[in-house]
Amino acid sequence: MVKKLMVNKIWGFFIIVGITVCVITGNLDKVNYEILNSTKVSLELIIKIFPVVALWLGIMNIAKVAGLLDLLANAISPFLRKLFPEIPKGHESLGFIASNIVINMFGLGSAATPFGLKAMQSLQKLNQKKDTASRSMITFLIINTSGVTLIPTTVISMRMMYESAHPTEIVGACIVATSISMICAVLIDYFVARRKVK
Repeated sequence: MVKKLMVNKIWGFFIIVGITVCVITGNLDKVNYEILNSTKVSLELIIKIFPVVALWLGIMNIAKVAGLLDLLANAISPFLRKLFPEIPKGHESLGFIASNIVINMFGLGSAATPFGLKAMQSLQKLNQKKDTASRSMITFLIINTSGVTLIPTTVISMRMMYESAHPTEIVGACIVATSISMICAVLIDYFVARRKVK
């Protein structure tokens, strides 16, 4: 909450300074133009991206009903048990974490958010210090932030919107980049946690 207020103050400061400079230099018409143009571009972006995101959400819903998500979640469960040694075997939080990771892998962060929130609520029940994040909660947050993305749906949608000749050519680079980021994040988390225990 404190960080959010700080960010709001910083952006508010930038806006006030920007408008003040435009008034002093006589470029207030540019501010009006940018405000109107940015709202137009934002609306066009939403209208063009929405169908693609809706399509992928529908596909993920079908995959969930068909049991494909559960299958993928079960496949990564052994890996998760090593990453989250504090969580008891068979605990519901592992299922939520697995679902969140699998959905994020397909670039659907908005669809993964409910599973992430449920995972955090479940991990909080296991947490001994309610006012401090547990190691499992920190590890999950790190994986959620730096996790592997197989299909960057939103980025592909934006590339399609701006008429890219090959909107999906970034998939390979995205997989490599997110894999490296997750490996580095997990290793840092592991060594920091180990050092803290010592």
